[in-house]
Amino acid sequence: MTSFAIYVLAALAEIAGCFGFWAWLRLGKSPAWAVLGVLSLVIFALLLTRIEAGAAGRAFAAYGGVYIIASLAWMRVVEGARPDRWDLIGGVICLAGAALILFGPRTN
Repeated sequence: MTSFAIYVLAALAEIAGCFGFWAWLRLGKSPAWAVLGVLSLVIFALLLTRIEAGAAGRAFAAYGGVYIIASLAWMRVVEGARPDRWDLIGGVICLAGAALILFGPRTN
C-alpha cells in the first residue's frame, strides 16, 4: 500500500475516532460512540506506523497535511458544511508542505 493511501486511511480513522467523542460529549449521543472512537484511534495509530520514513516525526509532520484535507472532506461529506475558498487554499498549501516533508531529497 502506498504512503498516500495509508495516510488517507489513517486520517479517516483519526477523524472518525475524534468525531466519536464529539458525538458523545457535544451531540449527546450514547457512550458507545466513544468506545467506537477509541477503536478507530487505535486503528489510526497502527496505520501511521506503516509509513516509510526515516523518523517518526517526519511521518507525523507529513501526515498533518493529509489530515487537514481529510478534515475538510469530512466537514463537507459528513457534516454537510461546504469549505470556502480559504479552507481549500490552505488545504492545498498544507498538502504541498506534507509532500515536501515526505518526498524531499535527503542528504543523510
